[in-house]
Amino acid sequence: MKETEFVMPKMGESITEGTIINWLVNEGDSFEEGDILVEVATDKVDNEVPAPAPGKMIAHKVSAKDVVPVGDIIAILELSEEIQKKSASSTKSNSSSPEKREVKKPKKSTSLTASKNVTVNDNLFISPLVDSIARKHHISYEELARIKGTGENGRIRKSDVTNYIKEGRPFQFAQPISENTGFIVPDLKFDKGTGKIVEMDRMREMIADHMVYSKHTSPHVTAYVEADLTNMVQWRNANKVAFQEKFEEKLTFTPLFIEAVANAIKEFPMINSSLDGKNIIVKEEINIGMATALPSGNLIVPVVKNADKKELQELAATTNLLVGKARDNKLKGDDTKGSTFTISNVGTFGSLMGTPIINQPEAAILATGIIKKRAEVIEKEEGDTIEIRSMMYLSLSFDHRIVDGYLAGSFLRRIADNMEQFDRERKI
Repeated sequence: MKETEFVMPKMGESITEGTIINWLVNEGDSFEEGDILVEVATDKVDNEVPAPAPGKMIAHKVSAKDVVPVGDIIAILELSEEIQKKSASSTKSNSSSPEKREVKKPKKSTSLTASKNVTVNDNLFISPLVDSIARKHHISYEELARIKGTGENGRIRKSDVTNYIKEGRPFQFAQPISENTGFIVPDLKFDKGTGKIVEMDRMREMIADHMVYSKHTSPHVTAYVEADLTNMVQWRNANKVAFQEKFEEKLTFTPLFIEAVANAIKEFPMINSSLDGKNIIVKEEINIGMATALPSGNLIVPVVKNADKKELQELAATTNLLVGKARDNKLKGDDTKGSTFTISNVGTFGSLMGTPIINQPEAAILATGIIKKRAEVIEKEEGDTIEIRSMMYLSLSFDHRIVDGYLAGSFLRRIADNMEQFDRERKI
């Protein structure tokens, strides 16, 4: 075996350089022909550069994130002598592209039983790297064919597969569309009418994608309870002026709702979780996201971190700050990251109740409706009475993969109890 210089290949007519993403073969490791040695990014597409022959990695001459001109040496290889001449010429040629291998997908499986249908890519192209990742995670070619590739001509890249795995393999049990499977959704040509065309802005596109993904990923179930907020409403009305004078913060219902939810989560920690493949991650922190409207009309979810550890005045200060920043378009990235449970106050818009969509990757989301005065029958020892009470509907949408009805119902009832049993004698 002889040492050979391995150079940056040319990956297109207009490509003059590439960025090293990651070395997949370490120094001193052996490899076979076709094994991916390195991942290289260009301004057009990411590429997996295969080994031209069996051999051993002697040394890396460049590191990850280095930008290397085409033709420059990136590694020293030790290749088999019988193909030394062939491999040396191929690695030093500036006109050749990295070798690719096509793996033909077998016929579509008929053993999948889920009811949802997906379209598969019949012209599936799988690189050796993607093939090895798929084998490691027991992903069939049928399942690979459902992943949308972001590479050139729709080719599946390593990042597409790893992201698909992180998302919980949503197409794992999907039924491929074929001529032999029952009902296929027809391509109906609806008359969408005419009118002013309003192009979605980037945030609205992201919200749309996120909502569709959430409904596609999580089997949504929604539970409802009605809560009597009379004690809470009366306490807030009696103390909001004194609260603002003492803490210089407005006292809205939001921090009171967050407090009630955070206390309920401490009793039912499984609600504060997310799904990672076959594992449930129960979060240590209780970070409450609160859906907030932006001036554009779009919604964003700023996050109250460690809500269970904050006093009411801290919750009020944090929520007021975040809402103010949202209205002024001054929220930063950290303000909207890390939520473990979300509250959507649909009552702000006058809605009686709502069926919220889960904020992925959380396990549940709570919608609070409008607080409305209503005549209610109150049971007392001396007999039933009719009183004017401040009532509100609570609705909890939950991911049935993680949360069962008993847990969801118990948790939702606990939130309502926390609101109903609010101490009217509480000191500020």
